[in-house]
Amino acid sequence: MTDKWNMIVDVERCNNCRACFLAVKDEHTGNEFPGYAAEQPAMGHNWLDIERKERGTYPIVDAHFMPVMCNHCDDAPCIKAAKNGAVRKRDDGIVIIDPIKSKGQKEIVDACPYGAVSWNEEKQIPQAWIFDAHLLDEGWEQTRAEQCCPTGVFRSLKVDDGEMQRLQKAESLEVLQPELGTRPRVYYKNLHLMTHCFVGGSVVTVRDGVEECAEGAAVVLTQNGNEIARATTDTFGEFKLDKLPANSGAYQIEVNGQASASFDLAEESIYLGVLKLA
Repeated sequence: MTDKWNMIVDVERCNNCRACFLAVKDEHTGNEFPGYAAEQPAMGHNWLDIERKERGTYPIVDAHFMPVMCNHCDDAPCIKAAKNGAVRKRDDGIVIIDPIKSKGQKEIVDACPYGAVSWNEEKQIPQAWIFDAHLLDEGWEQTRAEQCCPTGVFRSLKVDDGEMQRLQKAESLEVLQPELGTRPRVYYKNLHLMTHCFVGGSVVTVRDGVEECAEGAAVVLTQNGNEIARATTDTFGEFKLDKLPANSGAYQIEVNGQASASFDLAEESIYLGVLKLA
């Protein structure tokens, strides 16, 4: 079985430093790589961009960042939309938009459901991140984005599909919008930080008439009588239960069998406020 390139992106590790974004700009702005890509315009093109997601409400809020780029899909809509072989899938899994054959084919931009293809108005061509194929073909083992990332967000690897499926299961990797059936080769770890919700709260106990943070309290989340998740409060008496699907309905929270709360989860994460132990 042929080895193919894949990229794993760990959302939890990204801190929005944008070194990857700058690395792609540095590689392609003002540089032309015949057979791979024409030069990227200095403005308007983000072949590798960073999406931001804020969750929760004060005092329990988090912000996460997700690098997005061409997914190098195995069933790529851009290939289907292209004429005269303007977009091709290499044997190693990388998708290349031919900078000459694609001239005038703006439909290639419109075909990408991820918005990962940009239109070069000056050259009248569609362009996207090429997985640094020009460097990999010279023997590089990492893309520029991976090489410069200080927090280890990216992991490019060339393996056969069987090994990639094993890794996907072992590391709980996901792809963007799997319902599209495009079979991307960019996989995400901890994607729930962008796509799911959490419920949080604060627990206090009363000692000698004074409210104190309840550290170590057992928090159990149930739905329809079934346990969904559990957590333990931290030093500040706070808890956070994650990976809850948006619009997933009614839930119940119980703390040490003494305090309880009910809530309906809509599209956003919820802070339940202060729960007081009896």
